[in-house]
Amino acid sequence: MTREVVLAARPQGTPQESDFELREVAAAEPGAGEVAVRNVFVSVDPYMRGRMTGIRTYVGPYEVGGPIDGAAVGRVTASQHEGFAEGDWVLSMLGWREQGVVSGDTLRKLDPSLAPPSAALGVLGATGFTAWVGLTDIVPVNEGETLYVSGAAGAVGSVAVQIAKLRGLRVIGSAGSPEKVAWLESLGAEAFDYRTTPAKDALADGIDVYFDNVGGDQLQAALFALRPFGRVVACGAISHYNDAQPEPGPRNLALIVSKRLRIQGFIIVDHWDRFPAFLAEVGPWLRDGKLAYRETIIEGIENAPAAFAGLFRGENTGKMLVRVGPDD
Repeated sequence: MTREVVLAARPQGTPQESDFELREVAAAEPGAGEVAVRNVFVSVDPYMRGRMTGIRTYVGPYEVGGPIDGAAVGRVTASQHEGFAEGDWVLSMLGWREQGVVSGDTLRKLDPSLAPPSAALGVLGATGFTAWVGLTDIVPVNEGETLYVSGAAGAVGSVAVQIAKLRGLRVIGSAGSPEKVAWLESLGAEAFDYRTTPAKDALADGIDVYFDNVGGDQLQAALFALRPFGRVVACGAISHYNDAQPEPGPRNLALIVSKRLRIQGFIIVDHWDRFPAFLAEVGPWLRDGKLAYRETIIEGIENAPAAFAGLFRGENTGKMLVRVGPDD
């Protein structure tokens, strides 16, 4: 037997641990072309909240009573696929499970000598890739510009801060605690605690680009601060993901016209063809110590719902992960 987390009820407002259930299921054996994987780390991500509503957006919804699929890294325990052997580290979409069986064609083999396997869920995975695409392809940034990143101590935001610094930008970042502010300052950013300092005051000198992970009041403040022809990378709006009813948007949208601003949203699944270019640039930065990252690790598959809820309370610095098994 093995354990997995299923959606017990569609969350109303902020997700509660009672919206999930830990279930025991029979462990399967791999068939032809399949691989059995024992998860070591599973990812909890803000986008999962949208899948819990039952409404299809750019990805299908979770079904009540069904497992929570998502990114995970683990070790191969048995293989009927020629590309994988017992003990290999792999990236899968097995999600909040202790183990499972998948087609080998859906797996990506990881080389633990290049980076810790957990990095494939964060700085060298979808979150780091999101930051890179946002600042490289969606709204290319230029040396000497000023970039503001909201949610800057999170998984995407902290990578965006560092990419921008490596490219010669002045970077301002917001975070929700003095400890997170101190970390951002150690990365070279000018940082402030949005709980005690209004963003409008922190951005009074003006900005050229806004990397938006938060939406809401942060977006409104950025629109005031953006200089003419400024740009917005619309990556996320976590401040609204749990709204029971749609909230009014920023009250200063007329500035988009008067300042001739450009706002571009994007979904990372549209850009996977760029992943090799991302690894080619960011991988050496990580190897050479030019790019730092942090992980907030919660122990035990039974605590995946608590880790997920913690995202919306700002309990993570860097990438939030759940360790569900031993490394070896």
